[in-house]
Order: sequence, then structure tokens, then C-alpha cells
Amino acid sequence: MFHTITIVGVGLISGSFSLILKDKGMARHVIGVSKTEASIKKALELGIIDEALPLEEAVKKSELIYVAIPVDATIPVILRIMDLVTDKQIVVDAGSTKHALCQALANHPMRSRFVASHPMWGTEYSGPEAAVREAFAGRTCVICEKEKSDKEAVETVENVYRELGMRVTYMDADNHDMHAAYVSHISHITSFALANTVLEKEREESAIFELAGGGFESTVRLAKSSPEMWLPIFKQNREHVLDVLNEHITQLRKFKSCFEKENYDYLQELMENANKINRIIK
Repeated sequence: MFHTITIVGVGLISGSFSLILKDKGMARHVIGVSKTEASIKKALELGIIDEALPLEEAVKKSELIYVAIPVDATIPVILRIMDLVTDKQIVVDAGSTKHALCQALANHPMRSRFVASHPMWGTEYSGPEAAVREAFAGRTCVICEKEKSDKEAVETVENVYRELGMRVTYMDADNHDMHAAYVSHISHITSFALANTVLEKEREESAIFELAGGGFESTVRLAKSSPEMWLPIFKQNREHVLDVLNEHITQLRKFKSCFEKENYDYLQELMENANKINRIIK
């Protein structure tokens, strides 16, 4: 499908994207752009990219430019890219927040060549070593502000994600950020907070290692996620994150009150209500 693509950032998302496209014969040549020399070297070793170039050179050679870097860096980098592209190229981002980025690009003369996307997949790991060929399949990709992108550009991006095995859905940027706060961002905050709770109260590291069961491991797994990636996400989505945190704290207070008042009937009711999630997530 593409002779040459560029991935800006050579980590988990972009690295997995590149590996799968190469495996499927959808990209013959992949150029990598990264501010970290060690990451470039590792991406070359792992076959994620075929060569490394400065951003401007890479963009000029590519049909598709795929940007997957921390969201605070995404805005200035994509603005630079949009100043370089022609109406024959497509720029796609993979960030977890969309409102600030879409606002920044709203009046750019090449806005129609940009497709705002969020593939809803990830792990707690980062860097080129984290890239896997099993990524994306069976997950959802959100495309925002579809109507502001050229129809041909959107269809190309849709086809790519569907080839990766993803379902494609559409939202406006602010709705995306609100829903992402509820189904993704709060999970990371809760995991970070739980890890800090255990580290504060359980001083014996050996006890944590020996006694932590599957439930704890799965709940706290996200606490291993990169703060460098997640702090900018939380900052950009501050209002929605505060909203979901307030609701989460309200729910925690209900559980706390049940224990304080020994109200185990209500505790059971709260847990049974939570079981309704089984209808949505199997």
C-alpha cells in the first residue's frame, strides 16, 4: 500500500504499527525519527525501521507520517510536519488526547491532510523493545473530527487500521477525551495510587513479592507505565480527569462507609451493581 512511511517516535505504538505493516506487506520502507539515539539504534536492530533521518528529510520522502510520541510534544511536532506536507501525503497521530491537538491544527491550511486517531491498545511497557506483532487486533480505533479530513485520507487510514484487525469508530475530540478519561485514564491513576498505597503500608518488599496474587498484579500492572508519557496526558485532559476522579472518590467513600458502619448488606449491593460490567466486558 505504501512505498515509504515515517514513524515519529519508535516506541510501543509506532514500533508495533511498523512491524505489522511490514509483515503484511503494507509498507516497503520505514523511516524512523526519534530524539533519542539509543532508541533509533534499537529500532534498527529490531527491524522496526529501515533507516533513521531528521524529521524534515523523513517527511519529504514519505506518503504516510505516523506520530506516536508524548502528547505534549505531539502538537509542536505535528505543526512542523503540517508545514512540510503536500496534498498527496497523510499525517496521522496516535495520541490518547485529542481536543488540544485538534484545536491547535484547526486553522492550519493543510488540516485536511491530518487524521486524528487513537488506537485503543497499549501495555505498561515502552520503548522499541516493547513493540509486538500481536498489537491492535480486536481493539477499537477512534477517529476524531472525520469531517475535517479529506475523504480519501480518512478512507486510507480506516483501511490501514482495519487491516490491523481493529474496529473503527468516530467521535468529536472533546467527547473522545471525556470517554478516554473514564475508560483509560482513571485506570492508570487508580493503578498508580494503589501501588503507592501498598508501597507506603507494606514495607517488606519480599512480602509484596510473595503474597501478591493475580488480582493485585492485574490491578497494579499499569503502575509500571511511563510517567513521561502519562503526565502530559493527565495535564491535557485535566478537566475530564478531575470529573472522573471525583466520581471515583465518591464510590470509594461508599465502600469505606460500609466498613465503618458494618453495613454489609449495602456492601453486597455495591458489589452486585459492579457485576453489571459483565454485560459489557466479558
